[in-house]
Amino acid sequence: MDFRKEQAYKEYVQRENELLRAPYNPELEFYTCIKEGNVEKIKELCHEPLGAKKGLGCLSDNPLQNIKYHFVVTAALAARYCIEGGLELTKAYSISDFYIQKADSYTSIKDISDLHYIMCVDYTVRMKNLRKQKVCSQPVAKCIDYIYDSLHTRITVEQLASYTKLNPTYLSKLFKKETGQTISGYIQDKKIETACNMLIYSEMSPAEISSILAFPSQSYFTEVFRKKMGITPKKYQITNFRSTDIGE
Repeated sequence: MDFRKEQAYKEYVQRENELLRAPYNPELEFYTCIKEGNVEKIKELCHEPLGAKKGLGCLSDNPLQNIKYHFVVTAALAARYCIEGGLELTKAYSISDFYIQKADSYTSIKDISDLHYIMCVDYTVRMKNLRKQKVCSQPVAKCIDYIYDSLHTRITVEQLASYTKLNPTYLSKLFKKETGQTISGYIQDKKIETACNMLIYSEMSPAEISSILAFPSQSYFTEVFRKKMGITPKKYQITNFRSTDIGE
């Protein structure tokens, strides 16, 4: 059963984003992955050349100019989502300006497409680092990465202590001091964040998601979800399923 859960979770994380539209009408998943620092997923989503993406609209009859326009839109939206995720406003827009100016000087569609990949990964890596900016110690940083990679399992303090080779009590105090949250609270928050994305971007039911994310029961999952989100998982899914509203 644990193997099936792991496979289902990995398939969700690694699946090709067939629903991704052109940057002018983006699926939230792409920018949410940048915002959350999901480097592995962004590399997957950007493996295809920018000009070959399905649903890419025509913003100019000139192919080169068309790609440049789409590049600019991606840069602007990536900056916006990163700002929402905590990246300093001036930093986000200076990065955007740098890449837009660089793309503007290019005369090759391939070069712009390659730069698009570099830019998206750059933003995502910065957000991954940002989520750990308050973390001073290597053990807590390792815990955070372990948690993100293992949300499909039941994660315990003892597992993390063994992974970091620290006493469980000491690790718990260190984690709380550096993140402001208990280990169990942090894990729960990340599982609910992941559940929200799965409810929006997958065909899975709340029951399936509860099982994949290793909640003890669906009723407990619903209780925790409602407490954090103010709504049941099913209602959240009905309200937000594959929404493309970017909150203007």
